[in-house]
Amino acid sequence: MEDLRQPSAAERVRTLVESRVSAALSIPGIEPDELGSGVPESRAVNTDGDVILLVPADSPAARAVAHAQDDEATAVMEITDVAPVSVPHRIRGRARVAGWLTAVRGPALDEAAKLLAAHDPTGPSAHSRRWTVLRLEVGEAYVDDLWGEKHIEPEDFLAAEADPLCRHEAELLQHLATAHPDQVERLQHLLGEDALRLVDRRRAVPLALDRYGMRVRFCGPYDGFDVRFEFPEPVRDVSGLRREMHRLFEAAH
Repeated sequence: MEDLRQPSAAERVRTLVESRVSAALSIPGIEPDELGSGVPESRAVNTDGDVILLVPADSPAARAVAHAQDDEATAVMEITDVAPVSVPHRIRGRARVAGWLTAVRGPALDEAAKLLAAHDPTGPSAHSRRWTVLRLEVGEAYVDDLWGEKHIEPEDFLAAEADPLCRHEAELLQHLATAHPDQVERLQHLLGEDALRLVDRRRAVPLALDRYGMRVRFCGPYDGFDVRFEFPEPVRDVSGLRREMHRLFEAAH
């Protein structure tokens, strides 16, 4: 049983897919070109649990799908989650989503375009001839991150929801690290005596945020370790997060 006070493996993969962290498509037998067009410009997940991808029209992925015509092209999307703050060992996790890639055409294209625009309002238009919209039907997924590693079934990926903070996490962590470093450091006062001795003379860096809590990395000159500070109740949005962070900082005084 997974802890109900932490995101499930399926939720973590879904969060990474719907976040803005780095992702790249690979198709067996095809190498991405030097321009890096194996990287989707934007991505989202539809109500069927398929990953909708916006890629350059001349990208290897778009060409492979066009060559396959009505058949499906096998593809893997690799996601690398790098901490948006300066901290040792910045890679927080990796995820892999494998499945079958097809082009989105006809009436479904309008729905896909709306979905992509909702996730990335400043991104390019999905209707532009310079871009192609693809659908990745999920066959399997895998995550290896700060919580551990696990394989995820397609039905679990479909049922999961992305963390409500995932689109804002990077800016929130950067704000905490630059504007509130003293308050983050004072969180050590919430630890027991044994842990307090370990964090002595270590720099405290906010490493990860989700609706259940915040992870802080205490960094020394040669090593470091993480501490998880949980919220009493999961937050639903940024406003809820601000309230919980205020309570957390008040408790640490």
